[in-house]
Amino acid sequence: MGERLAGKRVLVTAAGQGIGRAIAQTFEREGATVFALDRDAALIAACARPIVLDLLDHDAIDRLPAQTGAIDVLVNAAGIVHSGTASSCALDDWDAGFALNVTAMFRTIRAYLPGMIAANRGSIVNIASVASSIIGVPDRFIYGTTKAAVIGMTKAVAADFVGCGVRCNAICPGTVETPSLLGRVRDLAERDDLTTEAAHAAFAARQPIGRLGRVDEIAALALHLASDESGFTTGTAAVIDGGWTLF
Repeated sequence: MGERLAGKRVLVTAAGQGIGRAIAQTFEREGATVFALDRDAALIAACARPIVLDLLDHDAIDRLPAQTGAIDVLVNAAGIVHSGTASSCALDDWDAGFALNVTAMFRTIRAYLPGMIAANRGSIVNIASVASSIIGVPDRFIYGTTKAAVIGMTKAVAADFVGCGVRCNAICPGTVETPSLLGRVRDLAERDDLTTEAAHAAFAARQPIGRLGRVDEIAALALHLASDESGFTTGTAAVIDGGWTLF
């Protein structure tokens, strides 16, 4: 057990699996009181402070501060990945991508900002992606557009509230081994008539470092940005991608 977040109250969205779960577990080990939010009750049943909530329910988001009380750290980890280009993507997918990846994030930030401003402290950590305004990735038009919006939102919030003790930073991962990624591996294998192993290797090959990222590596960066040790850091889009964007 560590103490880097001792006394901190934290809300983590999409805490049931993948990056969100790794962040919630890491923060608990570092002494935080963690509210683990997910729409799937089964995925967070073992968490000490589970909150079952659909982030597309805006009214429910607005009521969250009354349920949790003021928090010190907000981690927005929820997101969805759609395939397609500007000419081939489904318009319904466009709406769904923005609803979860952007609007829900805005609503959680808006809900908790007053408490952070009143306390003159707070850290917001948004999970974005290198597939955004950083690089374009084929067949990820909606996802890249929404994650570019997340980076823009992060910088705007940081600029607006830097004088109120509130910091806002984004984490931009490359390809990370998560349940969501493994689903896309299966989809690629089926689409291109590959073995699952070959499809997995194709995703890993994106990173010059030669492997996929691990959720604990993303959680470690989130821990730094959430803790007081990064008190001079705000408005960043921190890339953690195994060298994908180097070339």
